[in-house]
Amino acid sequence: MNYELFIAKRIIAAKEYKSSISSPIIKIAIIAISLGIIVMMIAIATGFGLQQKIREKISGFNGHIKITNFDSNNSKITLSPISKNQDFYPSFKNINNIKNVQVFATKGGIIRTPTDFEGIIFKGVGSDYDWTFFKEYLVEGDIPNYKNEVSNEVLISKEISNRLNINLGDKFNILFVKDQPTKAPWLRVVTAVGIYNSGFQEFDENFVIADIRHIQKMNRWEEDEVGGFEVLLNNFEDINTKSSEIYSETASTLNSQSIIESYPGIFEWISLFDTNIYLIIVIMILVAGINMITALLVLILERTQMIGILKALGSSNVSIRKVFLYNAAYLVLKGLFWGNLIGLAILFIQKYFGVVTLNPETYYVNEAPVYIDFWYIFILNVGTLLLCLLMLIIPSLIISKINPAKSIKFE
Repeated sequence: MNYELFIAKRIIAAKEYKSSISSPIIKIAIIAISLGIIVMMIAIATGFGLQQKIREKISGFNGHIKITNFDSNNSKITLSPISKNQDFYPSFKNINNIKNVQVFATKGGIIRTPTDFEGIIFKGVGSDYDWTFFKEYLVEGDIPNYKNEVSNEVLISKEISNRLNINLGDKFNILFVKDQPTKAPWLRVVTAVGIYNSGFQEFDENFVIADIRHIQKMNRWEEDEVGGFEVLLNNFEDINTKSSEIYSETASTLNSQSIIESYPGIFEWISLFDTNIYLIIVIMILVAGINMITALLVLILERTQMIGILKALGSSNVSIRKVFLYNAAYLVLKGLFWGNLIGLAILFIQKYFGVVTLNPETYYVNEAPVYIDFWYIFILNVGTLLLCLLMLIIPSLIISKINPAKSIKFE
């Protein structure tokens, strides 16, 4: 029989335990642990959630890895064509975990309405395009269909729709400057069949998604010539490894670049979230641990007579320490229970109702995203429990200093 656990249970169940001098301190310790786990869960869920959403949106517009001509063109407009007849298209034979390889081309244009005009990036895509991202952020209409004849259907953002007063189903003009400025520009009359809102203003205010065959015709490219290839991965964590593998699998005239290399500023910024998360976790565990140390010391000092009696009956210091560590573990688990209950409730409310909103110009999202992974929550709880108990081992050594002869009072 584990008599240390038995004694710890009797102490917890005793009525005087709940009305003792240590009761307020114990309650404060439980509240501190609950608040600590709530703050840590929110920090992890929102920090990782924001990282995930930003990566998802950048890759939605650019793919995870982009393959283009090896030239000095640093703009977002593709100038020279690439043949579709590549060994890696439509799929890489020697590289696994590739979700999709899709063609694209971009061209600068100007949307002209009766009252306004706006410069845009006309992004052409083909029948192989993965629409998963835009389906998620589609707020009106449908996804364009580019599988048959040349289509005048386009997908525009809510930002462009509001600024130029273009509604779903409206036809509007897009002008494209020719290589010879003296000649009249190309005119394309297109129809807005869908409106998306990703919340990433840098892209939303620029991109119009259209049929790539318009760009091929205006640039006088052949049917098998495109501006480049976008590679989508199954797992973002593999992006650096896959980028190197893809680079080695492409011709010497082609360059492959991951979105981390294309947008270093954004990815350096979101990498700072990891440091903030770790710092919050350390601070919260220290606060919870210090509160538990205080509660344990009060419990020990309050029960010096009991400790003296147990020693007189032959109990070792180690056994008595176990009694109080079991007691402390109960308090930590109680705090973790309430902290998890409240923390998960807050996270699910934010996930499904979006109570907390953010400025998309600063954070690239309209509301605080939440990433809930129960494996992370499990590790966080186990880690908090173990670290708190480890921090309690040293203060529990005070038990060995208690003299049975002095602590036992006879009446």
